[in-house]
Amino acid sequence: MAGTNKIATRESYGNALVELAAEHDDIIVLDADLAGATKTGIFRKAYPDRHFNCGIAEADLIDVSAGLSTMGFVPFCSTFAMFAAGRAFEQVRNTLGYPHLNVKVCATHGGISVGEDGASHQCCEDFALMRSIPGMVVLCPSDDIEARAAVKAAYEYSGPVYIRFGRSAVPVIHDSSYAGFTIGKAEMLREGSDAALIATGLMTAEALAAADMLEARGIHARVINVCSIKPLDEEIVLAAAGECGRIVTCEEHSVIGGLGDAVCALVSERCPVPVRRVGVNDVFGHSGPAANLLREFGLSAENIAKTAMELIQGN
Repeated sequence: MAGTNKIATRESYGNALVELAAEHDDIIVLDADLAGATKTGIFRKAYPDRHFNCGIAEADLIDVSAGLSTMGFVPFCSTFAMFAAGRAFEQVRNTLGYPHLNVKVCATHGGISVGEDGASHQCCEDFALMRSIPGMVVLCPSDDIEARAAVKAAYEYSGPVYIRFGRSAVPVIHDSSYAGFTIGKAEMLREGSDAALIATGLMTAEALAAADMLEARGIHARVINVCSIKPLDEEIVLAAAGECGRIVTCEEHSVIGGLGDAVCALVSERCPVPVRRVGVNDVFGHSGPAANLLREFGLSAENIAKTAMELIQGN
């Protein structure tokens, strides 16, 4: 694992686009008047002729991207998660998903960590919405290095992809030993057999910290990082179920319809074990500093460790 350096994955997204565009002239980027926030402004500065501002019209953003994809371009279209998955859901479903078009929907500002923007912008439903679309790939990288790799993997995949990037800076947990990213594959960051902590996005760093807390109490927790929420790496999840016997899922998303539900559906059918879901518990968020909100809603290492302890103790 790497050190204490932090970077927001939305920043990683902007930088990855520039790197990819230098090698691939079919990449174009579209935004809904949020280039500064989504960091596609980094791409616009480097390639102004390949960046298009569709204005505050997210349905148009998706439909224009769909049309351009049929002309041989690979569009990366960007806006906040609440608008990409929420406001434009019908267009994503019918215009991208149904014809399985090669468009990458790259959503920033997902989850409670949007902070002061409040409940209207704290999208904790996007994984559930995007998972429900047949053929849609759903990704949520944990740090700068994985985010860059996920953008590259999305480009190489032929079909619709949804990627969530975060607003807040998060620890860079990968280093030079990083083996790369493959859609449909997860990675074990830490071995253990007493319980498995299966996490995605910014919650992966929290899961690693929780594993340290548990280790201090003599509990050896396995930590699995899931960037590819759909398709899910069934092999690594089932191995964790069989070898650890207990699972705690960790996500900055509603406990309904996201990573936790995907894991529960799989293990209930193939290897039934107790599962606890750490996430947003069927409530709306509210305005406040991101760090405070994450703690308030239980999206913290302390709560992950507490949940794992309760599970181990049979509570």
